[in-house]
Amino acid sequence: MDVQTLTLSPSAAARVAAIAAKQGTPPLLRLAVDGGGCSGFQYRFEMAQDVEADDIVSETDGVRLVVDPASLELVAGCTVDYVESLGGSAFRVENPNATAGCGCGSSFAI
Repeated sequence: MDVQTLTLSPSAAARVAAIAAKQGTPPLLRLAVDGGGCSGFQYRFEMAQDVEADDIVSETDGVRLVVDPASLELVAGCTVDYVESLGGSAFRVENPNATAGCGCGSSFAI
């Protein structure tokens, strides 16, 4: 699958780099999709130690976003952004595949 199907925004890359530097880990963010959440599927983010052989990798400013093949089917074409607002700060997924979402922004339906 084409690596360009995933995009990590510069603000998200900067946030991952800052977290990685603080934790002493590689600048590697894993995005996965789990069943559940308000709308059927939910996004899960975690700092990763390494890239699995079948992961799809996208890189922005030296920071890598990795997604497993099963999750990629649900997030292909997405952009992962990092937003700060009065309500807090969080990674957000702009997913063109989602037909519905929830108010919290962490779950979606296809």
